[in-house]
Amino acid sequence: MVKLSAELIEQAAQYTNPVRDRELDLRGYKIPVLENLGATLDQFDTIDFSDNEVRKLDGFPLLKRLKTVLINNNRICRIGENLEQSLPNLKELVLTSNNIQELGDLDPLASVKTLTLLSLLRNPVTNKKHYRLYVINKLPQIRVLDFQKVKLKERQEAEKMFKGKRGAQLAKDIAKRTKTFTPGVGLQADKKKMGPSAADVEAIKNAIANATSLAEVERLKGLLQSGQIPGRENRQDAQSMVEEEEEEEMERGMQAESVSMYEAVGGDEMEGDDQDGMNNMEEDMHVNGS
Repeated sequence: MVKLSAELIEQAAQYTNPVRDRELDLRGYKIPVLENLGATLDQFDTIDFSDNEVRKLDGFPLLKRLKTVLINNNRICRIGENLEQSLPNLKELVLTSNNIQELGDLDPLASVKTLTLLSLLRNPVTNKKHYRLYVINKLPQIRVLDFQKVKLKERQEAEKMFKGKRGAQLAKDIAKRTKTFTPGVGLQADKKKMGPSAADVEAIKNAIANATSLAEVERLKGLLQSGQIPGRENRQDAQSMVEEEEEEEMERGMQAESVSMYEAVGGDEMEGDDQDGMNNMEEDMHVNGS
């Protein structure tokens, strides 16, 4: 990894891009943290941070000129607070292929009133229920979401869904945030975590092999990023059925064993009764003969 230093910023490529904006190219340096951006001297309209290792979107000084941030293919899982104070004219934010998990993790963007284009493609959060309507409700000024124009019908649906007390409660219920790491907490639980089982790996391979379109492959990728294994529920149901059948077989075996024991005990009692009857008959014949 490479530290984002003032020297690196000075040496990085700088050019006028096709839309006539001054752009700073910081792609592919494996930068882990955004820092020292004051060295840009606020001379750029666009900064490209794609293909790095950044985990949190923050660390910006006051950059009044900056209006486009490209940060594809990083590890972004958190968005810093008060971005609007550092980037008062931010209009376009491209976060494609990152690791944002929960709808609540997007809430810090609500204060960036200048934002009109946002991409969250290939983030686990896009698989959440009501994702698109939630974002439109939080960012009513947004015009393009995931490179699709926001339609009037979507705005109306979002307003209706999150309107009033019930809507506010719904937004609160679905907007949980990813828990942040607290030193010393949960270390034992982390040690117990295991990778996918052999059955899970086989299910993933089969799902990918059976995919018939790029869209289906992207859907599978989203499921895996959110921790879901294709076909796991079906295997669990099948396992449950097998266990139920085994329990029923055991019950039938126990019932058969009980019947056998009962019959054996009953047979012994019947033999004893027959012997007593024969003895009584012999005694009666002896008395009559006398």
